Amino acid sequence: MCYSAQVCQNYRDYVRLYGADISIDRFVQLYWDRRAGEKIRVARAMDLAFAQARGQGVEQIAELVAEFDAQQASRLQQELFRQRTRLANAERKLQERFTKAASESQRIATDKIAQTRTRLADLARTQPIDRDARIFPGWYAPVMVWEQGRRVIKPMRYQCRPAGKPVVYDTRYPGCYNARRDNLEGFWKGQFGVSHGLMLVSAFYENVSRHQAEGRALGVDETEQNVILEFRPQSGQDMLVACLWSHWTGADAPELLSFAAITDTPPPEVAAAGHDRCIIPIRHEHIDAWLNPAPGNLAAMQAILDDRERPYYAHRMAA
Repeated sequence: MCYSAQVCQNYRDYVRLYGADISIDRFVQLYWDRRAGEKIRVARAMDLAFAQARGQGVEQIAELVAEFDAQQASRLQQELFRQRTRLANAERKLQERFTKAASESQRIATDKIAQTRTRLADLARTQPIDRDARIFPGWYAPVMVWEQGRRVIKPMRYQCRPAGKPVVYDTRYPGCYNARRDNLEGFWKGQFGVSHGLMLVSAFYENVSRHQAEGRALGVDETEQNVILEFRPQSGQDMLVACLWSHWTGADAPELLSFAAITDTPPPEVAAAGHDRCIIPIRHEHIDAWLNPAPGNLAAMQAILDDRERPYYAHRMAA
């Protein structure tokens, strides 16, 4: 399962590289809903791309980003004050007498102060760093789709809720941020051959067992330990990752655009590192055929997935 990915968050790159248009209305609505208090997670790199953009009608989004940042900064400053107070109280009690409760309170407050300072520093930064571009299940990211004869960039949630399914589907099937290739014509038949997308990805992250990542057997008295590996094409090239998406509407919740990345059996270097799935990067010459599928010709879509890019994935322990 590709549980996290480093994604191109700057819509201008899609415009420059692929001649795509941006669905301004969709992005405005997303940022408006977040500003209004909806629980919407957006990578910081996307915020920065809009905050620094001009033209194409994105000025309203930049204003919404600034307003949200101000809200967040105020909330974080309040949290910082609370934790500093908690730390001072814990240290005062420890000077009088050691207690486990005061020691634990000191530890928690110290950790939360460090975390809050980091988040405040992130809000103050104007240039993105690698971790700013990572998404996780439930987060939103730019996805390229086909609409009215053109390539269009829309924000979508990385966890697909197929049209017609109830809202509780999200919790009943939390793994729907990935779509297994061997189930495209089964579980995903409502999307495969109907609504395809592409996500521009630099790296992906997987949970694996430490002993497998290190290429050895589990020790006799060793407890299995999970680690996170970053996989990145050795060439340094970004990947156009094949996705399925859905436009969900219902009476009991706001409409939702959401997507899943298609995964398949891994290349040898990913399997050797301990993981059994891998995303599928398609070739540039297949972009339009993939985005504008023929529902009655699923074999052609499977052929595009077969004729994929095959980079060599270097891996390392993720930070």
